[in-house]
Amino acid sequence: MSERIYLSTTIPYVNARPHLGFALELVQADALARHWRQRGSAVRFQTGTDDNSLKTVLSAQASGVEVADLARRNADAFEALREPLALSSDDFIRTGSDPRHRPAAERLWRACAARGDIYRRQYNGLYCVGCEQFYRAAELVAGRCPEHGTEPETVTEENWFFRLSRYTGLLQEAIKSGRLRVEPAGRRNEVLAFLAAGLEDFSISRAAGRAHGWGIPVPGDPGQVMYVWWDALCNYISALGYGLGDGGDYPYWWADSDRRVHLVGKGVLRFHAVYWPAMLASARLPLPTGVLVHDYLTVAGRKISKSSPAAADAEPAALVARYGTDAIRWWLLREVPRTGDTDVTVERIVARANGDLAGGIGNLVSRTVAMVHRYRAGAVPDAGAPGPDAARPTAARLNAARQDAPGLVHAALEDYDFRAATGAVWRIAEEANRYLEQAAPWQLARAAREDPQAAAQLDTVLATAAGACRELGVQLAPFVPGLAARIEAQCGPAVLPPPEPVFPRIADPGIPEPPAPAA
Repeated sequence: MSERIYLSTTIPYVNARPHLGFALELVQADALARHWRQRGSAVRFQTGTDDNSLKTVLSAQASGVEVADLARRNADAFEALREPLALSSDDFIRTGSDPRHRPAAERLWRACAARGDIYRRQYNGLYCVGCEQFYRAAELVAGRCPEHGTEPETVTEENWFFRLSRYTGLLQEAIKSGRLRVEPAGRRNEVLAFLAAGLEDFSISRAAGRAHGWGIPVPGDPGQVMYVWWDALCNYISALGYGLGDGGDYPYWWADSDRRVHLVGKGVLRFHAVYWPAMLASARLPLPTGVLVHDYLTVAGRKISKSSPAAADAEPAALVARYGTDAIRWWLLREVPRTGDTDVTVERIVARANGDLAGGIGNLVSRTVAMVHRYRAGAVPDAGAPGPDAARPTAARLNAARQDAPGLVHAALEDYDFRAATGAVWRIAEEANRYLEQAAPWQLARAAREDPQAAAQLDTVLATAAGACRELGVQLAPFVPGLAARIEAQCGPAVLPPPEPVFPRIADPGIPEPPAPAA
């Protein structure tokens, strides 16, 4: 029976349109989903939007529009990323309007209340609207939110609280044992340090007046609405039908699945690795098995956020329209390291696409197909002997790169290292190009007119190069599915179609071309 994997991204606030920072998470999740499906696993890949935040209310007021209209408009923009980013997601949930969501949030609330984990008390705290989170004074940086750099508001009100402190030991055991895997290791250590400092119960509701009536009412207390994070975290099971009478797909994809994996940004690690597992444990539901954490994309060293000036220049759909899906996906997966923030510029995106996709992979495919047409009328010959002596070492390295790639890619993605995974695929292209230079099929073609051995060697070289291109198409499919499909169309048949560029070089008038080499 195939492994069953439930994979989800976080759900962003809809106070503004999407930016490239969230596209990183979507593309990473999609690459994992495609890879696991390619290996035969049953995968459900889910994303969506968090509609019920105070940030959305304030943005709507500032814009002079109805909250529901702003939420719908921006949620549409997030859902519309599916096509330009070539996402293979199976579901998209909107917490403000999806009929599956509220019943699940209410059911989870009642389940935790039945355990005695929800109680009401007066509270005074420092609240950051940007994070939708209370902070302790010791967590602030010079009195400001460590995430947004803004001064938090002092809020005093009577709210419902969740007994988070009850679950310190359970969470420590789950993470240390690997039952709840937090990657990379630095983020795991961060969570363990947070747990070791001691957990405090946290507020899980807001006065309906302060929330401007926006949100899900607390069961039995309409004067309060659920804290946006309680509401939002429920999306991972509400979209599965947890709140429905028959449980919908919840048993199949959550209760009985082999892996329940969340992809999250480092700024929301605490919610996914501490609050959410504790809520599930309280309700006696299975915990996630993995929380995979990415760092931020930055512009000029500053995090891209939906409200930053850089966000307009980093809208994923606009970048795709200008540079293409493959260029954007490849940069996000090939350039962004496993740990550390990454500065994004269009120059870097274009340089990576032109160097790898056009100059490396595209050139390999184009000249291989062209030579098969020129020397063998488009029919890929059978491979014979290893080939010319000078090319045997490179042939061995190419063969090793092809044989090693599937295992290396899988190991890297199990380690949540997209750079290493794409590097293993890129090695095939590097070795194949090096092999062609060493084997020199153009010279063999001239010699083949009078030398049957040269003709046989030419067959081997062409077959080897075409096989490498086919393997590239297979291994690239999780990362750049569009390019992979074009390679398959060019190199898959026994008789190849006329050569067409699989990735033309990007010529952007806004980016100066590199100087031509000296004569």
